[in-house]
Order: sequence, then structure tokens, then C-alpha cells
Amino acid sequence: MAIQNTTCPVCEASVEIPEGTVESEVLTCADCSTQLVVDSISAEGVQVSEAPAVEEDWGE
Repeated sequence: MAIQNTTCPVCEASVEIPEGTVESEVLTCADCSTQLVVDSISAEGVQVSEAPAVEEDWGE
């Protein structure tokens, strides 16, 4: 069940935000497959942005 919807910043499609989603969680746009990071969740809505590309040396 989605708690609310937001708009993909890449393709402008509607993105469902599942119940239990938290800030910094990565979601995928169903239309363009872009990975999106949840920037904020508030009463005004959910803000997402395009997730940065994973670099080769992340986590080292």
C-alpha cells in the first residue's frame, strides 16, 4: 500500500512511496528505472532526487 505519491525528477512519472519508507531510502521509478533517493518525508509530501551513481571505491 502506498502512503503517497511523488513525481520522478527525471521522467515526471508518478512514483508510489510505499508505507514504511524512510529518508535516505533508495526507490526505483517504475517508468524510467532511475534510482531515486528519498530526501524528506513531511506532511507536505515526499521529496525525492536522482540517486548518485555508485562509484567503484564506495565502501572502501
